[in-house]
Amino acid sequence: MSSEDEGAGERSGREPEQLALVREMARQAKAPKAKPRTWRGADVAEHLPVARVVVDKGVLHLDRYFDYAVPKELDAEAQPGVRVRVRFSAGAGRVHAGRREGGGLISGFIVDRLAESDYDGPLAALAQVVSPEPVLTPELLGLARAVADRYAGSLADVLQLAVPPRNAKAEAAASPDPLPPPSAPEAGSWERYGPAGPGLLAELARGGAPRAVWTALPGPQWAEELAKAVAATLASGRGALVVLPDGRHAARVDAALTALLGKGHHTLLTADAGPQKRYRQWLTVHRGSVRAVVGTRAAMFAPVRDLGLVALWDDGNENHSEQHAPQPHAREVLMLRAAHENSAVLLGSVSCTVEAAQLVDSGWAVPVAADRAVTRAAAPRVRTIADHDLARDAAARTARLPSLAWQALRDGLREGPVLVQVPRRGYVPRLACERCREPARCRQCAGPLQAAESSLLHCAWCGRPEADWHCEECGGFRLRAQVTGARRTAEELGRAFPSVPVRTSGREQVLDTVDAAPALVVSTPGAEPVAEGGYAAAVLLDGWALLNRPDLRAGETALWRWMSASALVRGQSAGGTVVIVAEPTLAPVQALVRWDPVGYALREYADRSELGFPPVSRMAAVAGPQAAVAEFLDAVDLPPDAEILGPVPLRESAERGRGRAGEGPQVRALVRVPPGSGMALAHALKTAQAARMARGGRVPLHHPGRHTEITLSTLGPDAITQGAPAEVVLKAARHQAARVS
Repeated sequence: MSSEDEGAGERSGREPEQLALVREMARQAKAPKAKPRTWRGADVAEHLPVARVVVDKGVLHLDRYFDYAVPKELDAEAQPGVRVRVRFSAGAGRVHAGRREGGGLISGFIVDRLAESDYDGPLAALAQVVSPEPVLTPELLGLARAVADRYAGSLADVLQLAVPPRNAKAEAAASPDPLPPPSAPEAGSWERYGPAGPGLLAELARGGAPRAVWTALPGPQWAEELAKAVAATLASGRGALVVLPDGRHAARVDAALTALLGKGHHTLLTADAGPQKRYRQWLTVHRGSVRAVVGTRAAMFAPVRDLGLVALWDDGNENHSEQHAPQPHAREVLMLRAAHENSAVLLGSVSCTVEAAQLVDSGWAVPVAADRAVTRAAAPRVRTIADHDLARDAAARTARLPSLAWQALRDGLREGPVLVQVPRRGYVPRLACERCREPARCRQCAGPLQAAESSLLHCAWCGRPEADWHCEECGGFRLRAQVTGARRTAEELGRAFPSVPVRTSGREQVLDTVDAAPALVVSTPGAEPVAEGGYAAAVLLDGWALLNRPDLRAGETALWRWMSASALVRGQSAGGTVVIVAEPTLAPVQALVRWDPVGYALREYADRSELGFPPVSRMAAVAGPQAAVAEFLDAVDLPPDAEILGPVPLRESAERGRGRAGEGPQVRALVRVPPGSGMALAHALKTAQAARMARGGRVPLHHPGRHTEITLSTLGPDAITQGAPAEVVLKAARHQAARVS
């Protein structure tokens, strides 16, 4: 400020202009930020003055709708489906002029407008309409309600999964106009599946709703075949939704659809996209700009208009199971959508799950598979190596790779890249006594011992070094690797083949593709890159590590992982070879040799039927401290045909010393009901948990660190092990078999 300005301000008796501006800015900075209005004294809307709102409260005892008064100023914007902010938990004594006030601000959605409320007391007013965009459609609300009821969860938790967070910039942008439906595609490679393949496409193009379980042939053509199924559905004027296990698979189908139809007919929805991009793409689907969606499990609730097809690839992949409450599985959500909207269903995989086999066996779906002659020509040749062969093989004793595997590696590298699948990442993840094979564990916390590159033993849980280990069972002092990690395997292969590049693909770095040049590709299950022209050979190491997992699905999962890797190898007619190091007499290994996943799934289905486990029954797991679980099971009003298995201790909590003093051991019980009683079981568990929380145990279902915690996991046909550790399942199965006998 100049001296002339200062003098002018003093002569006029007013503050200098710049000084006054600074003081005004300071006053504005100190002023509290404006909160949404309470609408005290404001008139309510003349027409339908009550808004029914679902609030963003995931606790079970608040899983219901709440009524709010609609101020006249918000009448036009407060429409069903829009996001709002409301005041929640206002006390009964905080009433002014017949309107409830106070309480904390919380988000929600308007689900309906009513002429009057069935609540007799005073209503609070809507605080704010966040956005006039009606993102919660009646169809999406009905689906979310059905999923919440099926999994004994809350509607608010499901809506958090179904509706992405708002982004104002994306919402303000206009969506493009929809393109006209494309023409129906030619059958192409679908003809390899006999009459069922072209018949499926023709039925989709006619507007039908077929339900099919598709056992795909090995090779990369599955992405183009899925794209043709989507194109046939779009040709009928309907929408399509394809859910894949991860972003790599979604990118392949995205590229195949773009190549088949061009841009503008579909969108890609994945959790990897940023908030703005994801919401913008979601809005293009919601507004009807595109009618085809390709994505991961985050897209299973995508609001596709006139849904004509729901497709799921690799339904046995654990990525399809949502980890957030209430933990729905994508297969179950898509089947619910198909039932509600009368759309077609296509479950595809190179393998076959027990649930898919049950759908075919019950007649709910029809199989789509190639003839045995076509399958044998497309699948690679599979050779096995048994444990007794390893004991007699000098190469296996020194380098963990038997002579047959070495020969397959050498021969394959002459023709192109070779895949080596290792069940574990890292260096030496698990160690055991060389004499008795007892797992090596830390003396401090009972955690598993590992060996780093420096060969020093340390605990994987507490990090404590172990310099003087000895086996407590037999007194042995020598260790052996139960499973050697991917990095250690890559080092060994690099020394054995010094002139060949070795590439690794795993959790730290997942490769999408590799070229056709000779190379060794060491990968963990699920991270195998696609090779240009297919791999010349593959070696599947430590097969017993997948088979010996304490998991009811161990055999099914192992076969799926082996077949997924082997499907990337060239067919037998092109010289492709797969060598698996596993006991050849085991059923999953034999299924791989014969390339018969459907036969194995049917046998597993028969075994599950004898024990009464899913998918022939519905089950739920109740976990927590022993006293809390017993109290909960006594209080719940289970269906008359329900059966309780257990409770049994949780080994993980006992070994890691979890829990606080006074909690007691952590246990888990399984509750089983026959078909037809699944919804009754979910309702009973949800009601009991809601009553328990309303009585004062305000503990969320998955809130750790409370001695009153009870974790519920409703297990449908999707996963017996979802939320239930394998040792619990196996012990319960043995208990039931002994009781029946």
